[in-house]
Amino acid sequence: MRYDYVPMPARKPLEWPNGKRLALMITLNLEYWELTQDRDGPYVPGGPSINERLLPARVPDFNNHSWREYGHRVGIWRLYDEFDAAGAPASCAVNGILCERHPQIVTAASERGWELIAHNYLQADFLVDYRDDPAAERAVIVRTLDAIEQATGRRPKGWLSSGLRCTVNTSDILKELGLTYHCDYMNDEQPYLIHTAHGPLVSIPYTQEVNDIGLFLRRNFTAATAFETMRDEFDELYRAGATSARIMSIGLHPHIIGRAFRVRALREFLDYAKRHDGVWWATREEIAAWYLQNHASHIG
Repeated sequence: MRYDYVPMPARKPLEWPNGKRLALMITLNLEYWELTQDRDGPYVPGGPSINERLLPARVPDFNNHSWREYGHRVGIWRLYDEFDAAGAPASCAVNGILCERHPQIVTAASERGWELIAHNYLQADFLVDYRDDPAAERAVIVRTLDAIEQATGRRPKGWLSSGLRCTVNTSDILKELGLTYHCDYMNDEQPYLIHTAHGPLVSIPYTQEVNDIGLFLRRNFTAATAFETMRDEFDELYRAGATSARIMSIGLHPHIIGRAFRVRALREFLDYAKRHDGVWWATREEIAAWYLQNHASHIG
């Protein structure tokens, strides 16, 4: 593997700056899906049947496209309002093409000073399709970074693969291009180092568990139950963080959590988290920079 196995009992206590217990990262996935795809695609708005029906490639999919586009037209703006009202930041995982198709969305996040994470150029263009062609994979990554930098004036320092589908070459490419962190792995509550041919890269976890796709589409949770799940995850990590600091990751999508009947879960969670002094509302870039300087005190 590209990283060492270090079980939790073998680690020294992790201490965030200023004695914070928990680094909280809420990620809005700003994705773009073409109306007509080059590959077969799932018929999504179906709850438990999410993977049961396929539409053939190169057929305009108005159902799937417009369901997701609700997030561009309505959902994301509702979410921006919620974060503004709470006085809390979000991180945004951005498809490069969104900077060209709907730049208002990306500009609004950038103007708030929020972290932008590179998230493939097109959502359905998975890196695993280039697993045997590192040069082509590198070109996709560079194209994504270039698009976000052109739209915002700042080049992202981190990467989250669409569908979490990276290759064995991805971490090497990211480090070689000057990025500092990679979000595709979900196997920890603390950061750790990924070994690459160009030096260490920091793994900062994403989540499929505390994620609105899993909560609302796969488990059919209500807003109340989703809030309880986020709160319970927070409470346990906050408790554990008293002895060794933790990361909590939440993954959200504007076309899902941004619906009117679901957004209460986010509003109540932000209010709950803001009442705790031990929370570090950090960006992944801040965590990566800190961990690169301090990891020896944790693992060394």
